[in-house]
Amino acid sequence: MINKLYEKMKYIIKNYGKDILILFILTLIVVFPVPYYIAVSGGTININDRVKIDDEYKSKGTFNLAYVSELRGTIPTYLLSYIIPSWERSKIDDYKASSNESASDIMLRDKLELESSNLNALKVAYTTASKPLEIINNKYHILYVDDRIKEDLRIGDILESIDGKIVNDIKDYKSVVESKNFGDTVEVVVSRNGKRKTLNLEVLKIDNKKLTGIATTNIFEYKASPNIKFKFAKSESGPSGGLMLTLAIYDKLVEEDITKGKKIVGTGTIDEDGNVGEIGGVKYKLYGAVKAKADVFLAPAGDNYKECIKLQKEKKYKIKIIEVATFSDAIEKLKNI
Repeated sequence: MINKLYEKMKYIIKNYGKDILILFILTLIVVFPVPYYIAVSGGTININDRVKIDDEYKSKGTFNLAYVSELRGTIPTYLLSYIIPSWERSKIDDYKASSNESASDIMLRDKLELESSNLNALKVAYTTASKPLEIINNKYHILYVDDRIKEDLRIGDILESIDGKIVNDIKDYKSVVESKNFGDTVEVVVSRNGKRKTLNLEVLKIDNKKLTGIATTNIFEYKASPNIKFKFAKSESGPSGGLMLTLAIYDKLVEEDITKGKKIVGTGTIDEDGNVGEIGGVKYKLYGAVKAKADVFLAPAGDNYKECIKLQKEKKYKIKIIEVATFSDAIEKLKNI
């Protein structure tokens, strides 16, 4: 039996060895990763499909997220990015907030930022619409760990206390740090997978401020009336859809149709005070809106808006571009579309 198998393998290698080797090399070339992401196009998602609210009001138009499609860098996609003008390379290191981060750290941060963005959107929309929203519990998750921190602190850890003081608000944490001198240490307790860890963090001098080299995001539990449910896909992440999600939620809570029957696409982060933040890849998102035949594109105030206007003139895009700095700003400007 073994001899027959051996003879068969010899026959295959002798007659098809070169073909097998070529196939192996081609497969390796196609799947071998390079340290880049390749932005290839933009598109839109109807955000109305991502949110369900009890007894919600219906509108004739739609609010839509603008997104960027990215490919993980391989040898073929990397080489094609030099040939296809609309493809753009970004180093994986550009996505890292610190040098020690892994790809899984980046993915986890994106997921946390999406969840935090959704909650900011919910808070701003319900507050603006004067609807009941009770925040039950705050949890501050670690988003960034400075390279200078030697303790076992990880992205996703939950901040519990500092010097014995429970952290119910990030201001509690900051007040303790600011009471210290540069070089002092603070005792920080975090939880990870249900287990608590005690760490000693040094008070660092960063941009002439007293900091411990971490950044956090607030994930809170809530009771909302009317009840709301989010239905985002597992592949969706990041905070750049915050503005449009806030608008979509608000539109479902109020009787007035703020879409005016139009297809509205946009981008921009949202914080809990309703401020709109700039994002990356805005040119792809504008292109996606144009391709989707949107009537209006909402762009964050500042460089994002300027880049959109420049592209509109260069490409002769026939779309109305509106600059927005805050959620209330967006609501006011949408009244005149």
